[in-house]
Amino acid sequence: MLASASAARSLLSRTVRRASAMGATRTMASIEPYADYGKGVFTGRVADEYLKKHGSSADILDDPSWTKTHSDTVAKAVLDWAVDRGANTYCHWFQPMAASGVRHGLTGQVQNMMMKFNRSTNDVEFDFDGDMLIKGETDGSSYPNGGLRATHTAGGYLALDTSSPIFLRGDTVFIPSAFVSYYGAALDEKTPLLRSNAAVSKHGKRLMAHLGLDIGDRDVVSNIGLEQEFFLVPRDQYYRRPDLQMAGRTIIGKDAPRGQEMCDHYMAPPSLANPALACMQEMQDECWRIGIPLKTRHREVAPNQYEFAPLYGYNTTQVDQNIMVMQIIEEVAARHGLAALLQEKPFNDVNGSGKHNNWSLATEDGIMMLHPAKINKATGNPAAFAVIMSAIVAAVNEHGDLMRMSIASPGNDFRLGACEAPPAIVSTYLGDDMTFYLSHFKDGKGEGGYEPQTKTLDLGTHEVLPFDVPAEDRNRTSPFPYGGARFEFRAVGSSQNVSMVNTVLNTIVAEKFAEFSDRIDAGEDPLDIARQALNENWKVIFNGDNYDEAVQQELTDRGIWRIDSGVEAIATLTSQKNIDLFQKMKVLTAEECESRQHILHDHYTGTVEIEAKCLIDMINQHIIPSVKAAGIGPLSDLESAVGTLKQAVSEIHGAENSYKAAQLSRVLRLETMIDIRAVCDAAEEVVPANLWTLATYKELMFLDSHTAVTPESETNFYDE
Repeated sequence: MLASASAARSLLSRTVRRASAMGATRTMASIEPYADYGKGVFTGRVADEYLKKHGSSADILDDPSWTKTHSDTVAKAVLDWAVDRGANTYCHWFQPMAASGVRHGLTGQVQNMMMKFNRSTNDVEFDFDGDMLIKGETDGSSYPNGGLRATHTAGGYLALDTSSPIFLRGDTVFIPSAFVSYYGAALDEKTPLLRSNAAVSKHGKRLMAHLGLDIGDRDVVSNIGLEQEFFLVPRDQYYRRPDLQMAGRTIIGKDAPRGQEMCDHYMAPPSLANPALACMQEMQDECWRIGIPLKTRHREVAPNQYEFAPLYGYNTTQVDQNIMVMQIIEEVAARHGLAALLQEKPFNDVNGSGKHNNWSLATEDGIMMLHPAKINKATGNPAAFAVIMSAIVAAVNEHGDLMRMSIASPGNDFRLGACEAPPAIVSTYLGDDMTFYLSHFKDGKGEGGYEPQTKTLDLGTHEVLPFDVPAEDRNRTSPFPYGGARFEFRAVGSSQNVSMVNTVLNTIVAEKFAEFSDRIDAGEDPLDIARQALNENWKVIFNGDNYDEAVQQELTDRGIWRIDSGVEAIATLTSQKNIDLFQKMKVLTAEECESRQHILHDHYTGTVEIEAKCLIDMINQHIIPSVKAAGIGPLSDLESAVGTLKQAVSEIHGAENSYKAAQLSRVLRLETMIDIRAVCDAAEEVVPANLWTLATYKELMFLDSHTAVTPESETNFYDE
């Protein structure tokens, strides 16, 4: 993992010296420079090495019951590993609700030293046992809880999550944990996801058995891959933008003369003339050390926008790793004189950032349920894939409101449907071949397996030989396209913890698997059930251009779920249909649904209030003084705007409940503040640059032309 160009030279020279000293010749494609991969995560060979010292092995970690039978053994091994890696502290690492966009790292933790102090001898002794490892306690009332906790009933309890490995960073061991109340109510993002995993496994196994494959004690698992987009801006200019510092997005700002209209940023070569590449290399280096396979990096569409993508994996592990990736992105950026922006829409009139959630199902031993050939072969049933797909199509059509709710982060207000993310109309793209196949299946014209086609492109050149490509094109306008063995939920926001997204996907599909299985148990034919489901839910399949306004009206007329307002989408969480769904699948209780709705509305309102207060300060402390100094600009409109903002915030504070406050906040944000932004941007347009005290889009968005890398000493690696 190379942190920079100088680090590359340093690593190469050390490798050559080491080989020379040993009289050895390096073999081609040596992986020696990457030997530290995963040393900071307690799994696989790392865990096995330390557990064997205590008479066990990493095999015990495969069964969650080790927390009852071998917790002391694992604690001793974790302590030895931690000390060898220079750590002396541990924490139960959990995911409070409503953290997106405001809480650094999106997590909660109390860091405790793994030692005690002997009062008799005044010596320091190590102190870390099984009880300390597997559980903890904290104040549940000081986190967003929607009424589930109060100051006089404040207990919050932490329990180790065996599905996601313990990892180490710096001097601290992080123990991924669930966070619940004294009565077992979920106070976090993770607990409902774990419950939904249990639901999709239980009912997925039932349906698979009916289709011809009994997987016994093995689970059906939900795998995801998360593509993380973000912006990097010069940190000195970031400090000149109170809105970026406090709210994560520019609330005002005149467009620069150049944006993304020339399509010149996407996949452009990372420049060695600014610190972005070295910064991203160091981010990858830190991630690799804790076992996060952050494989892909590239420039995105907007200026200063970038993307990382890891290999896919089990959903709870991937969520945990993505949260840590986001934290590392922010922290490493600061070391390179940059600020990382993870909010969905930091800048106006250029693309915002998403986090495409690639979702799939498989058996624990790797049989891919959304891969036509593999699932049909494993079941011995040529229609197995069609039955599974029919259940998913029905789930999307019936519960598109919940899918929309799951992506209702405040930043997505400005992103959905803006030619960078799908509109807030929940359809699914299957492609012409797949649609044709399922159409014939539902109409009883064929029951054979689906065989995806390819086509050959011949460029008519001698140098580039003909090559095959998939028969299906890519549809980037669909919120939930099928991509071959997976669905890609494209509308997810970049700042989100995607636990709720995947909780919803798992739960709605689990319900359909359960419904199909119940009907098969009652004597119905699986193919008849699948055909009926497709016929009743066919309207949700759409392969065209979702950005076309005429098409959007057509889809709306079809009766496909369309909820333009994120505030209204959040309110669907407590519809009777959805409460019944979550309770039936044992994922959320009615009380937990209600609490989450309150929390999400409060989170939206709080975000808007921060933005409004930032705008008030920026007008009073920067824009009005600049206009007065220049003697030009809309001074009276600016002074009036301050009063308008203050009045709107006051009305929000007086709202009768969280839902009403969120509705008022949305009006303030998407109507009032947009009008006021136009006034501020008009002022920026006429005030001379030397009198404008806020960083401009030109100064923020173009690292290639506004920053340079100065030669510094070589990077020191941990083993030097």
